[in-house]
Amino acid sequence: MSQEELPFFVYGTLRPGEANHDLFLRGRTAAEEPALLSGAVLYDGPGYPYAALGDGRIAGELVTAAPGAYDRLLVVLDRLEDCFGPGHPRNLYERVRRDVVRLRDGATVPAWVYLAAPAARTGPPIEGGDWLRRPGRPGAQGRPGARPHAPDAPRTP
Repeated sequence: MSQEELPFFVYGTLRPGEANHDLFLRGRTAAEEPALLSGAVLYDGPGYPYAALGDGRIAGELVTAAPGAYDRLLVVLDRLEDCFGPGHPRNLYERVRRDVVRLRDGATVPAWVYLAAPAARTGPPIEGGDWLRRPGRPGAQGRPGARPHAPDAPRTP
């Protein structure tokens, strides 16, 4: 593998209890632990959130891939997040390395975080930086377009 196998910081529809968690993470993780990302703001989107660098803090989970599942999980999450590669003009998200704080022990852990790409159209900021506690939160929903795509099926743009 050519890149570092970092855990993923998830903050929206991939969090436990949300539809995309079961669709894309169930059976592929070794650990999921509450964590915080500082220096970022959470924005509402069309059924899913966007994180962007800014003066704030975002609540989420630090997800560690199960043994032997990392490469496939990386492909699945990049596909779900419309991340075609660094700086690609069709990206909705850019996968970047950021430090997050694992809440159980306060440790700073490097992780992959999907941040809003320039093509993303964000809505208003989510007060408090927690997708699960946002005002007017409907029942758990997946990202539109995600449900029909099984994790191992190719996704068309």
